Amino acid sequence: MTQLSFGPLFEHENITFRFWAPKHKSIMLRLAGISDLAMEAHDNGWFTRRVDGVAPGSRYSFVLSNGLVVPDPASRYQPDDVHGASELVGGKEFPWSRPQWKGRPWNEMVIYELHVGTFTEAGTFTAAIERLDYLRQLGVTALQLMPVADFRGGRGWGYDGVLPYAPESSYGRPEDLKALIDAAHEREICCFLDVVYNHFGPDGNYIPAYAPLFSDKHSSPWGDGVNYDDEGSSEVRKFVVENVAYWINEFRFDGLRFDAVHAIKDDSDQHLLALIASTAKEAAGDRHVHLIVENEDNASDLLERDANGIPKLYTAQWNDDIHHVLHSAATGEDFGYYADYAHDPDKIARALSEGFVFQGEQMPYRGSRRGQPSRHLPPTAFISFIQNHDQVGNRAFGDRLSNVASLQAIKALAGAYLLAPQIPMIFQGEEWNARTPFPYFCDFDEELNENVRKGRREELSRLPGFDDESAKLAPDPTTLGTFLSAKLNWQEPAQADNAAMLDTYRELIALRHREIVPHLDACHTEYARTSGHIVEVCWSLGIDRRLLLVANLSSEVQRQQGVPAGRSIWSTGSIDTRAIGAWSVVWTID
Repeated sequence: MTQLSFGPLFEHENITFRFWAPKHKSIMLRLAGISDLAMEAHDNGWFTRRVDGVAPGSRYSFVLSNGLVVPDPASRYQPDDVHGASELVGGKEFPWSRPQWKGRPWNEMVIYELHVGTFTEAGTFTAAIERLDYLRQLGVTALQLMPVADFRGGRGWGYDGVLPYAPESSYGRPEDLKALIDAAHEREICCFLDVVYNHFGPDGNYIPAYAPLFSDKHSSPWGDGVNYDDEGSSEVRKFVVENVAYWINEFRFDGLRFDAVHAIKDDSDQHLLALIASTAKEAAGDRHVHLIVENEDNASDLLERDANGIPKLYTAQWNDDIHHVLHSAATGEDFGYYADYAHDPDKIARALSEGFVFQGEQMPYRGSRRGQPSRHLPPTAFISFIQNHDQVGNRAFGDRLSNVASLQAIKALAGAYLLAPQIPMIFQGEEWNARTPFPYFCDFDEELNENVRKGRREELSRLPGFDDESAKLAPDPTTLGTFLSAKLNWQEPAQADNAAMLDTYRELIALRHREIVPHLDACHTEYARTSGHIVEVCWSLGIDRRLLLVANLSSEVQRQQGVPAGRSIWSTGSIDTRAIGAWSVVWTID
């Protein structure tokens, strides 16, 4: 899919501007320095206007029949933010240094989630390039960028984007994002992008003024659902599906992470998620493309494999369950949703060996059943983590694991998840046990800011680490200081404890690439069992190789008989023939 329906179309010396506005009978094209031009109306609410001699860099907008001036919903760049005019971008190919880059197989992934605005002091695509050599030395093989679709203001998590084709202007220009991806590929690092198709942000989304973007046929946590199956939905679906192809083709992303797919409601004959998956694979051609879902419902049917082990739809899911069992073990926290995971080594064993903890059982926190069976899926269908933007940022103070767990516990958790056959994901700074928080932050007008403050307090009151007292002390998400507090401190890795943790991560990731990755194609779980706080999980790595984890993820010494058989490849804590110490982990290969 190289020809897109939305946005300006470059044709030799001419440019055709295209705009879908079925709610209006007439539309004007506004070009800087030129009188408004009437657009030609076509069937199904489309308008076009062909213009000669307009150069890239020109600014343009559309004027609705009621006088409202709006940017292009498929704008490629918004130099003056989401309320300003769009900039004409295109006309020549980016000079890719690795045009033959095919990507990397999924089994090789060690993912690093980062937020462009806080990853570096400058907070830009260009500045992130300066840290790529560091990430390569760490052993990272994939960056996962939090959403970059343009959102209102100069700071935000990115989940309030309103112009899905335009990279956030505060991070840099589209060619800067391409340069970051190109530089990553030069270092054999893949790039994934977090995209949001379950809702649009509250400020700067003009589409409902001229097209049926939403429908009351479905509801969502943000109001009416996006119109994927009601009147006018065919063009809305096309707008989203082509955006998937756009990121993969135009920017050469190696994969996408789809936010909260459980909130994408669609009763069409072909669900939008199935159409997205097929479109992404077609767009990638002979390149590797990896599709990741966030799915609160733990719907394993999205992760099914064919007879050759190839994903039918999606490659993997962020597995919150494994985070919750490991986090509650390390911190002792058992409030909020952690109550359904805490003080239960069997659930740690199940998350490590089967993926989901809840596979159709009643989940008390939700008050309903959750999940589908997942044990039949390969371990690589699950992405494991002990921190991410949600699990840190949705705490009252955005406090990291370093604030609530001991160094010994964190090292044990790192050892458990980085060597397990699931695909590991590191959250920026985690590898050196960063102390900088990652609170929620945004930048709207004052009226909306106040609504955010109120809504945030109500939302977080239901989540771990937040109560009435916390509400009084939690940082204001709308201030510049809250955003600045989230920026990584790149002086920290040189400090003794941080440097030691960083060395541990480098050692574990190198071991993973050497001992685990080459055998993941033939990996499946053999057994999982517990004794007291001791968790033991065994995976086969082919015909004659077994990987064994024995772990005591508690602060109490556990009695046992004997030591694990096989060659020890990594351990922390203490283990002998009679006992395994607190926060002890040992990995062996037999």
